[in-house]
Amino acid sequence: MKYLVILADGFADEPIERLGGKTPMMVADTPHINALCKMSRCGTLKTVPDSLHPGSEVANMTIMGYDAEKYYEGRGVLEAAALGIDVDPSDLVFRCNLVTVEQAKLQNHSAGHISTEEAEQLIISLNEYLGNERVQFYTGVSYRHVMVIKGGQEGVVCTPPHDVPGEYVETVLPKPMESNDTVKLLRQLMFESNELLSNHPVNARRRAEGKALANMIWPWSPGYKPQMPTIKALYGLDRGAVISAVDLIHGLGKLGGLQSIFVEGATGLYTTNYKGKAEAAIKALEDGNDYVFLHIEAPDEAGHEGDVELKIRTLQDIDQKVVKPVLDYLEKAGSELTVAFLPDHPTPCEVRTHTREHVPFMIYRPQHAADAVEVYDEQSVKEGAIGFLDQTEFMQVLLSGNK
Repeated sequence: MKYLVILADGFADEPIERLGGKTPMMVADTPHINALCKMSRCGTLKTVPDSLHPGSEVANMTIMGYDAEKYYEGRGVLEAAALGIDVDPSDLVFRCNLVTVEQAKLQNHSAGHISTEEAEQLIISLNEYLGNERVQFYTGVSYRHVMVIKGGQEGVVCTPPHDVPGEYVETVLPKPMESNDTVKLLRQLMFESNELLSNHPVNARRRAEGKALANMIWPWSPGYKPQMPTIKALYGLDRGAVISAVDLIHGLGKLGGLQSIFVEGATGLYTTNYKGKAEAAIKALEDGNDYVFLHIEAPDEAGHEGDVELKIRTLQDIDQKVVKPVLDYLEKAGSELTVAFLPDHPTPCEVRTHTREHVPFMIYRPQHAADAVEVYDEQSVKEGAIGFLDQTEFMQVLLSGNK
């Protein structure tokens, strides 16, 4: 048996008044997702333990079958793994956004989805003027980067920037759990970066073009290098792959012993190459992978922007350009392929950040009769045959078929 997990990041939402009290998922035209639903068994899944923040890093880790309370160290180290950054056990690693600050408020967590090419110029300048033997910056993708503090102290509390749009920067700065020199350094770096980047040539061009400025760094989700077993060691899957435009997913995959597959034109936005990602997933299965984790970021970014129409569009694109070709492939794969479809967490458009509500999921298994659920959304799946699952139970059910 082979397994394909289609992870639509932030796909779930909450009822929206101007949609008649429905969610984007409920109003989107998704005939192929619903066709898959009619073939599947459904339920709801708790992806984030109560003790941890409802971030994509935690939720995707649990969906991949890892006990996040045991293995999660921080988002930064996962993205560092994806970038091939060699970190020492004492290195404190941060996810480092380039953000937009205006009138002392955090306006945009992504600097208007700045291009990687522009961002790299800013990261080079950050290393030149703020980097040293203790602090280094590493270029990731778009606004998502990595900062490493050698010998950084634990006990640092950071706020994800997508959680606090519109807040005054001073009210959401990193905080110490106790007296901590690393927090002082972080705050210093943030304000110095604002001075450095505000008048950088890249931002001068963006200002002239009416684009959001990338005028401050925002370090968050710190952690040390985790000791994670491979998915093969945990679940006996010989070969697996991840497909994503997001470094953190590739980092999880790398630490889990999975191959990283990169698709040309995959952006993590609504402009992503949906079709190419579906084709890559099918090819990965045909090439002998037992487990393929296909991650699509676009709905999450639409949720963070609070753009309801864009979120609906991303759902419909996933339906037409990802799920449809997978359904076509199922006819060829016959009894050899199990397919799961789910989000990692909700990203409600009216909240513009992640929430920890349980997510809807469906699992198609050729040997199993479908349940009575015919339309896939946040409410309908509650009537599904699988019922409620808690964190790593999803991977166990996916592989065992015991529900």
